[in-house]
Amino acid sequence: MSYTVVIPTIGRPSLRVTLDALLTALRDGPGPAPHEIVVVDDRPAPGAPLPIPESAGPEVRVVRSGGRGPAAARNTGWREAASEWVAFLDDDVVPGPDWPEALAADLAGLPSEVGGCQGRVTVPPPPGGRAATDWERNTAALASADWITADMAYRRGVLAELGGFDERFRRAYREDADLALRALDAGHGLVLGRRRVTHPVRPAGFWASVRAQAGNADDVLMWRVHGRYWRLRAGEGRGLLLRHALTTAAGLTALAALPAAFRDRRAAVAAGIAGGAWTALTARFAYERIRPGPRTPDEVAKMLVTSAAIPPAAIRHRLRGLAVHRRARGWGAARVVLFDRDDTLIRDVPYNGDPARVELMPGARRALDRLRRHGVRVGVVSNQSGVAKGHITAGDVRRVNARVEELLGRVDAWEFCPHDGPDGCGCRKPRPGLIERAAARLGVRPSDCTVIGDVGGDVEAAVAAGARAILVPTGRTREAEIAKAPEIAPTLVAAVELVLDGRPRR
Repeated sequence: MSYTVVIPTIGRPSLRVTLDALLTALRDGPGPAPHEIVVVDDRPAPGAPLPIPESAGPEVRVVRSGGRGPAAARNTGWREAASEWVAFLDDDVVPGPDWPEALAADLAGLPSEVGGCQGRVTVPPPPGGRAATDWERNTAALASADWITADMAYRRGVLAELGGFDERFRRAYREDADLALRALDAGHGLVLGRRRVTHPVRPAGFWASVRAQAGNADDVLMWRVHGRYWRLRAGEGRGLLLRHALTTAAGLTALAALPAAFRDRRAAVAAGIAGGAWTALTARFAYERIRPGPRTPDEVAKMLVTSAAIPPAAIRHRLRGLAVHRRARGWGAARVVLFDRDDTLIRDVPYNGDPARVELMPGARRALDRLRRHGVRVGVVSNQSGVAKGHITAGDVRRVNARVEELLGRVDAWEFCPHDGPDGCGCRKPRPGLIERAAARLGVRPSDCTVIGDVGGDVEAAVAAGARAILVPTGRTREAEIAKAPEIAPTLVAAVELVLDGRPRR
């Protein structure tokens, strides 16, 4: 049994505590060491060094994920792993001194149909035996939550099969439940282990509970992907969305009727009834949050103010989720599209090493944005024989690629062949090497990819790799290449629609 530990982080000081505890357990305990510890820096623009302990050695490796959220950060981490298992830890948990040994015991001998194993989470109670605040109760709920990635191990093969975490979940919310449901749907069992981590309660600001309502947009994505009973399957309660909707509707009705209430009796009655309903619903919500807590003046004030703010915030984010995810489909490994670069994404300038000469093909940005909105990862696979011929350098290619990414947005995988035809390499299209490398980088099989290009070499490389091929002809595409193409689209946007529609291959 081999495992890699993956810890996504945004650079919080708690990362040092997590790593200190883990490294101490590995140094002093009998448990097996991981293949490596991958710390994924998810800060959009890292400045100060991460708080990594001085005791960390070469077994701790830092990679960057570009500030795309914890789901994308975890994907970046597990794709770096070469072990059978990937054990995810949050950067604010404290593994116990026997954690490596207990992890090995949890994973040893699990049947092949078991794809994941969850650790147990302990949340320390408030000091002095006092009642927990609203925020502390929310954190304490992690101890009984199903399949949370505070401490969760998955087989790497299962992650590759499922495409990892759904990167449309940009917050630390629901991405772990979504992956668990997809794993169960695919026939992989999930079990509860005996290892433990401690999850201290982080400090939270006055408006933390209001900011947390952004998760209502993520709930829409869960509903779209997993159906109306997703809460039951994920072990979640019914939620308060209906009551928040009634509260918000009552408040808006009262506000709308108020200007006319001074001159119209019916408007005054409507404003009074709606205002009374809002007051009653808000008071009930505040009472339910205050009653089990410490009831200190600060806590009571916070509950009163935020109980008025939470319902409209929840509804606003729900509506945002309905707009953003109105056509959402499930995330999966097959949702990878690899593009040729020249004359597919950008106009072909022979042997171009000048980023200033990059010009997008019509519809390129629109096509890639559409794929990203549907959770599709994108890569670029490109022949660059100008390197072998001495016209440009590999650095020139990378600078041009960087300019392309500036214009098109993030590209998940770049692969280019610097060789010329006579070199006999395995990566130059129409050979399949570039596609195989890009698929490996993204943690999928070539057969899970679609390749979109403008010449027969792109199609032949895709077919040789076992990928789907879509040809988008241009002025340089030969008639024979068009005749042999398994699928043809008149434009780049139309090719993307073929991918998103899931139409069968001809």
